[in-house]
Amino acid sequence: MFKVNENYLKLPGSYLFSTIGKKVNAFVQDNPEKKIIRLGIGDVTQPLAPAIIQAFHTAVDEMADAKTFRGYAPDLGYEFLRNAIRENDYIARGCQIEADEIFVSDGAKCDSGNIQEIFSQDNKIAVCDPVYPVYVDTNVMAGRTGTYDSRKETWSNIIYMPCTAENNFAPELPKETPDLIYLCFPNNPTGSTITKKQLQEWVDYANKVGAVIIYDAAYEAYISEEDVPHTIYECEGARTCAIELRSFSKNAGFTGVRLGFTVIPKELKAGEVSLHSLWARRHGTKYNGAPYIVQRAGEAVYSDAGKVQLKQQVDYYMNNAKYIYDGLKSAGYTVSGGVNAPYIWLKAPNKMTSWEFFDYLLEKANVVGTPGSGFGPSGETYFRLTAFGSYENTMEAMERIKKL
Repeated sequence: MFKVNENYLKLPGSYLFSTIGKKVNAFVQDNPEKKIIRLGIGDVTQPLAPAIIQAFHTAVDEMADAKTFRGYAPDLGYEFLRNAIRENDYIARGCQIEADEIFVSDGAKCDSGNIQEIFSQDNKIAVCDPVYPVYVDTNVMAGRTGTYDSRKETWSNIIYMPCTAENNFAPELPKETPDLIYLCFPNNPTGSTITKKQLQEWVDYANKVGAVIIYDAAYEAYISEEDVPHTIYECEGARTCAIELRSFSKNAGFTGVRLGFTVIPKELKAGEVSLHSLWARRHGTKYNGAPYIVQRAGEAVYSDAGKVQLKQQVDYYMNNAKYIYDGLKSAGYTVSGGVNAPYIWLKAPNKMTSWEFFDYLLEKANVVGTPGSGFGPSGETYFRLTAFGSYENTMEAMERIKKL
């Protein structure tokens, strides 16, 4: 008789945002007359920029002509996109990344979940707490996390690095030595950042102990402060210890289009084994590439017009973030984030748990956010709001919250 992967049975409940969706849908069904404002899931709301739409149209026309039709994409992605990424995201910032070290995919979420496949099952991972759930859940599925303590909401084989108000929501170097370190800056969910000097300390540490940093830079387009690094490869020595994940979802609105990439330098090795070659093997075996028309749209992100238009969109969302931040502050909430990231991290009032505040906000203000405990035990009593709604809905949501 067949057997299932029993690691899946260890996962507590359903995926965080699935749980939120079920709760909101149940509330809507019971209260059809209520207007719900959703500031929970980090999904964008502004339409794709004109330069991107034009690139789509041109590429679609090419697919209608036998002379310019494209079938399977190259394993790593089309050279035109990888070169655009290399020149704009790395060379322009003084980082020496080669085009063939860039692997184009259908999004950073998939890559952050799949990257663990190239590592041994007995590797020990370290994660920020709170943390994007995919990092932990996919390692649970792989059988790498040990047993779950439902009381503490922690896994026995995971090293948790608390990110609290006391350390400005930035992790400290762990006392126990990890093999894989997941870092995300600007951070989801807290919106926190670290300086280049602080990130250099992590790179130096990883090289010293022989660990790999899996660096999620999905929100780098929202960085506004000068001393915050846009890529881990700004740090000396990162090519021998770091893998970087990037997304087109939040900087270009590709949440429904799907495009991302992973960077693995050729110097990154386990003994004599190149992680670049392992990921290339995995990529070529299990993935047939992002569609040609999507990769052409991705190329348009780096055009002169695309850069101008996307900066306007980022500014739009960050204006929302400031409005939320200032509105919550004026209402007496303890708030952080919202400066280099489109997330606002607030303390739930009146000693509520994060899920109690979720229910309270949904029922009393008809506003949806994300409970902090869904990101890990250190997220308890905190709550995340996103700046990805429309400006009008953002204003209305803040007015409702202020009246509570």
